[in-house]
Amino acid sequence: MLQQQFLVRSLGATGNQFNRRLMQETKVMSKEADSEKILKAITPSLDPSKHKGQAGKVAVIGGCREYTGAPYFSAISALKIGADLSHIFCTKDAAPVIKGYSPELIVHPILEESYTIRDEEKGSFSEKVHTEINKWMERFDCLVVGPGLGRDTFLLDCVSEIMKHARESNIPIIIDGDGLFLVTNSLDLISGYPLAVLTPNVNEYKRLVQKVLNCEVNEENAPEQLLSLAKGIGGVTILRKGKTDLISDGKTVNSVSIFGSPRRCGGQGDVLTGSVAVFLSWARQSIRAAEGDLNISPRNPTMLGCIAGAALVRKAASVAFEHKRRSTLTSDIIECLGKSLEDICPAI
Repeated sequence: MLQQQFLVRSLGATGNQFNRRLMQETKVMSKEADSEKILKAITPSLDPSKHKGQAGKVAVIGGCREYTGAPYFSAISALKIGADLSHIFCTKDAAPVIKGYSPELIVHPILEESYTIRDEEKGSFSEKVHTEINKWMERFDCLVVGPGLGRDTFLLDCVSEIMKHARESNIPIIIDGDGLFLVTNSLDLISGYPLAVLTPNVNEYKRLVQKVLNCEVNEENAPEQLLSLAKGIGGVTILRKGKTDLISDGKTVNSVSIFGSPRRCGGQGDVLTGSVAVFLSWARQSIRAAEGDLNISPRNPTMLGCIAGAALVRKAASVAFEHKRRSTLTSDIIECLGKSLEDICPAI
């Protein structure tokens, strides 16, 4: 105690000032990720000896009567980056529209909103949904939950059961959009699940902070607060989207600030979810193939997937903006995904 008082007097500071200085010196800082090194390490080269499906099978849970673009953007982005198969599980109203966007996607019209089902039929219908999805679940490398999902209570209840089964099957789950609305109100769905990834925008992040940390967003200590939030949900990975993307799994904080575009057209977050899904799947494959001896940091596949996905989408957005400027749309960014990845990781 005497030594501390002497140190305080020597620094010419009061006890409170000393404590503040000490907190500043030990403040959590984010580390800029070596995105290109990570992309090169986890992106597989094209190999003619491999068969369909080995480069990734992604499923998107989303798409309802009002929102059909978001699940399409997510699923098609996964294909454009290099996944072999991309599925969408959506409502029957949304399916014909989504199928019309592209024949490349496998669309399952098995979900329903409450207005289409009588109360006495809901129990049996839920069982049918789960039986159908369970037939497919084990085939998927990653699930994306939320793009265009909507907030119908019956639909969200069905999706909750799908998420529980994915968790039991140890399948990574990327959660965005209305999926974040669902888990913010039902944190037990993902709490303590290390293969869960949340990708909130500014408003979604604010609601998570208020719910979990019971405070407001603190921009001055953003990395430290993000670390606390990821810890507070039991070690899930959170990709906080922004001018600089911040990513934490409750153990470390990385940032991705390379590239980017000032254009903020809707749908870019959906592209990100599809991208993260593919790279997370590839990261898990790379770690298994290297038997844990992968010479990159961090080693957590969810962190690697988020860093790679964020970096590639930012690069594609910057390339699209160079050509389209103010008229840049999400579809333009999607068309730049393949070339952007090729520039960093040649296919052959």
